[in-house]
Amino acid sequence: MVEFIHGFSGFSARDLDAAREFYGGTLGLQTDTNEMGILNLTLPGGAQVLVYPKEDHEPAVYTVLNLMVTDIDAAIDELVAAGVVFERYEGMPQDDKGVMRGSEHDMGPDIAWFCDPSGNIIGLMAE
Repeated sequence: MVEFIHGFSGFSARDLDAAREFYGGTLGLQTDTNEMGILNLTLPGGAQVLVYPKEDHEPAVYTVLNLMVTDIDAAIDELVAAGVVFERYEGMPQDDKGVMRGSEHDMGPDIAWFCDPSGNIIGLMAE
């Protein structure tokens, strides 16, 4: 079996400066620019995500990153105050805050979704 020594995930963005401001400034995640000028995110727990520029970027139609919080309602209030807009999906049992209360519907954790400046979908999940 192959012995992997490291791993990371990645996705594209239209504008790395806007991504850096959003992920570092708005979300408060650790951001660094590597030697190739590409944005590195360090997630809580140490996982690495590479955000690379792509002029013809098209956002995925699925969640590219999930962030977990202990209190989803407080986190949503804070993010909305910072200008984050939460998505609403037709047919999803979401409440007024945009949360699908999975715990109430035997569907897993409570989760809500928002997009970064490039339209990438980010999930906000209750621990």
